[in-house]
Amino acid sequence: MAGRAAGKRVLVTGAARGMGRSHAVRLAEEGADLILVDLCESPPGLEYALSTKDDLDETARLVRAHGRRAVAAVADVRDAAAMRKAVADGVAELGGLDASVANAGVLTAGTWDTTTPEQWRLVLDVNLIGSWNTCVAAIPHLIERGGSLVNISSAAGIKGSPLTTPYTASKHGVVGMSQALANELAAQNIRVNTVHPTGVATGMAPASLHGLLAEKRPDLAPIYTNALPVPMVDARDVSNAVLFLVSDESRHVTGMEFKVDAGVTIR
Repeated sequence: MAGRAAGKRVLVTGAARGMGRSHAVRLAEEGADLILVDLCESPPGLEYALSTKDDLDETARLVRAHGRRAVAAVADVRDAAAMRKAVADGVAELGGLDASVANAGVLTAGTWDTTTPEQWRLVLDVNLIGSWNTCVAAIPHLIERGGSLVNISSAAGIKGSPLTTPYTASKHGVVGMSQALANELAAQNIRVNTVHPTGVATGMAPASLHGLLAEKRPDLAPIYTNALPVPMVDARDVSNAVLFLVSDESRHVTGMEFKVDAGVTIR
C-alpha cells in the first residue's frame, strides 16, 4: 500500500534534530524523499546548543532506513543565497520538489527590559526571514506543478505569549507572511499553511523562561498551561499535521492555522 506522501520530494529545515528530524522521519515513513537542511552550529546569543553535523547525518540515516532518499546540506536559513543553492542541489539530485517545511527556529527569553536588540535580530532573522528565505528557495521549483509550503509557527503565533517577545512577534509574522503568500500563490496551485504547536520536548526552551515564570512572574504561568492534561506534546504529533499538509489529503487546504496545541490557545 502506497504511503500518504509516496513520491513526494520535501525540503525540511532545522532537520538535524527535534521537530525537524521528526518531520523528516514521519514523511519518509509515508514514502517521501527528503532535502535536509540545518545550520549545524550554535549562533551567539542562545542559552542552549543547536545541533551538529553528526545530528544531521543521523537524520539522513533514519530517512534512508525507511528506504527513502535523503540529501543533506549544511546551510543557514538566514542566508538566502545559501538556501537557494542547497535547495537547487537537492532538487537536481531528487528530480524535483513537491513541498517545503520551514521548521528552523530559535527562542530567547527575558522581560521587556532585559531583551536586547541582538536577541531581536537573531530571532527575527532565523524565524521570520529564515522562513521567507526557505519559501523563496522552494517556490521556483513548485511553480510548474503546484505544491505545499508548510511554515512552522507556534501557539505563540496566535496568542500573546509573554517573556519571549521577539519569538512571539516572529511567529505572528510567519502567519502574516504565509497568508499573504497563500493569496499570491493560489493561482499556481501552491498551498501555504502554518502549524502551531504548544510546547514540544526538543531541548529548545531556555532555562531562563522557566525561572522567570516560577520566580519573577508566576502570574503569567497560566498563559503557558495547556487545556488538555499534558505538559507538552510529542514532536510526532506535530509531524502528523505536517504530513497531512504535505499530502494530497489537504489539496484544497490553504491559508490555514493548524493548531497542535493541546488547547493552550483557547485558555
